[in-house]
Amino acid sequence: GPDPETSKSARQHHCSQCGKSFCWLNSLKRHVRKHTGKPYKCSKCSFALSSHLKKHEKTHTGEKPFTCSECGKRFTQSVHLKRHKTTHLGEKPFECSQCGKRFTQLEHLKRHKTTHLGQKTYQCSQSEKIYHCSQCGKSFSELGSLKRHARIHTGNKPFHCLQCGNYFTCSRNLKSHERIHTGEKPFHCSQCGKGFSCLQTLKVHERLHTGEKPYNCSQCGKRFISLGTLKKHEIIHTGEKPYHCTQCGKNFAQSGHLKRHERTHTGEKPYNCSHCGKCFAAPGCLKKHERTHTGEKPYKCSMCEKTFTHSGSRKKHERQHTGEKPYNCSHCGKSFITSGCLRKHERTHTGEKPYKCSQCEKTFPRSGTHERVHTGEKPYNCSQCGKSFAASGYLKTHEKTHTGEKPYKCSQCEKTFPQLARLKRHAQTHDKQ
Repeated sequence: GPDPETSKSARQHHCSQCGKSFCWLNSLKRHVRKHTGKPYKCSKCSFALSSHLKKHEKTHTGEKPFTCSECGKRFTQSVHLKRHKTTHLGEKPFECSQCGKRFTQLEHLKRHKTTHLGQKTYQCSQSEKIYHCSQCGKSFSELGSLKRHARIHTGNKPFHCLQCGNYFTCSRNLKSHERIHTGEKPFHCSQCGKGFSCLQTLKVHERLHTGEKPYNCSQCGKRFISLGTLKKHEIIHTGEKPYHCTQCGKNFAQSGHLKRHERTHTGEKPYNCSHCGKCFAAPGCLKKHERTHTGEKPYKCSMCEKTFTHSGSRKKHERQHTGEKPYNCSHCGKSFITSGCLRKHERTHTGEKPYKCSQCEKTFPRSGTHERVHTGEKPYNCSQCGKSFAASGYLKTHEKTHTGEKPYKCSQCEKTFPQLARLKRHAQTHDKQ
């Protein structure tokens, strides 16, 4: 017969707020607290269950009574310690029946299975999303989720790094950030051995090996390896820019872009190269720079075997094959291959020059190589002949003298060129005819 816990006919207790039904009255009472507020109060936050309050209070006291016997790492809850121990054992007891992939935790297997079904990991009917953001209208099923979301608009960052003073909107982001200071990379790729400071970053990285792209854009059908990259892509279609600079009022589509921009005001460069000591405003910029020392080119074009030091260069290159130009200027309608090219172009309309040279006070519409005029620095080296260059663009142009590559083709006469500038100059000869 049907299980009384799961049979819909057995669910006699209904929520008057959202219509959700429950088998047991106690389950309904617990659920109703989402709507009415939460009875167990912390001085900073509130919780629906007393057990949740006790666990939460440890985040304020710093108490971590559960210690890993292998590495000494400490945890606030025993369940977190158990989960952590599986990273030492390498044990993956949970297997996907669809593709055979194995996981250390049941929750990870469940999340993975949704990629086969084409579902979002967490689904909630609109009737249950009763908390609405007054700023942008986004809806949430829980008050806590709305509060976390609201920090995007208010700029509230309650989690503080003791090492460098940076603030974060949630504790998970703070923990990941703290590993930049400690150098800890506890999560390792089983395919190539690469270490990561964040488990989610490892999961996304593993998809580079498997080719898995579980997230697809509902507008254009394009597929992505992570939810984050999908969300960034979707902004191309909506034009939304919810992140606001309090210094100059400029708006950004992504929080990372806002953070990077804010450092143009503060001059902060917290990320240091272990090879040469050079400082960078963003961790991504540091990673790209470090590859000039290591020569690593992990990103391969799916169409022509060419390899690149970072994924952005590969995407930009692949658009030369496809002809895709997804970024459109709101002033004149001109289209561009990358968002960076669009931003540079838009400054021809606005006249904005946000980058200031620390040596001579000269201002520029884009960050670049000007300061190297003063320092003489040439950090980009040709692997073929050893020649050095002040900018990566100059190195790329030079490398084509070795490879003979001419990727820029004239649509009028089929002639090819190693540089876009040469193609443009050539195109003018047709215009004059």
